[in-house]
Amino acid sequence: MVRSTSKLPVQTDGPKLTARQQQILELIKSAIHNTGAPPTRAEIANELGFKSANAAEEHLQALARKGAIELVSGTSRGIRLRHTGSHSLEAGSGQMSLPMTGLAQLVLPLIGRVAAGSPMLANEHIERTFRFENSLFQQQPDFLLKVCGMSMRNVGILDGDLLAVKQVREARDGQIVVARLGEEVTVKRFRRHKSMIELMPENPDFETIVVRSGEPFELEGLVVGLIRNTEFG
Repeated sequence: MVRSTSKLPVQTDGPKLTARQQQILELIKSAIHNTGAPPTRAEIANELGFKSANAAEEHLQALARKGAIELVSGTSRGIRLRHTGSHSLEAGSGQMSLPMTGLAQLVLPLIGRVAAGSPMLANEHIERTFRFENSLFQQQPDFLLKVCGMSMRNVGILDGDLLAVKQVREARDGQIVVARLGEEVTVKRFRRHKSMIELMPENPDFETIVVRSGEPFELEGLVVGLIRNTEFG
């Protein structure tokens, strides 16, 4: 369940929104910050007391027309936040495009194929680097990783996207993580049980990966941002 803020925030910039649209926008930001994913239409409707998910969809379409969000078709959580300035921004999870070069302060390496047993940030794994404005990330990432496949499609993570990843060794249930299973690196939603770990996709065409005690597993990081791979070659 996503939680809305107790009172409506003051809108200081960006597109002119109604009070209800601003409330939904803040609800989306809160869900992304707390869970790593935007809410579904049904969750928005339930949280704000709408009679149906269709009412939530109408407000989302209005927000999209005003440029506050981008809607990704075919996914239940296909909502991306946008910014009215020179770059787009998804709070918490952090969708963003490359900012103006003059503002770039943070240098992030793009990690390519990773050899089993070697550190993620070893020089031989770095394909190239990118520069970003520091303020785009609520949590500072350590590296970028290119998405291969569509297993996380329903949270708007698509093939070819770049994920901004913060190196961690622990994660909470429900967070989207980068994990290494032997020679394979995968992006999934994390859930820990007493005797096993589940790495869950966000696409019904893919199966949950179950990691049992003694099987190769290493948590490489937490996904804190997403960069749509249309901004660069």
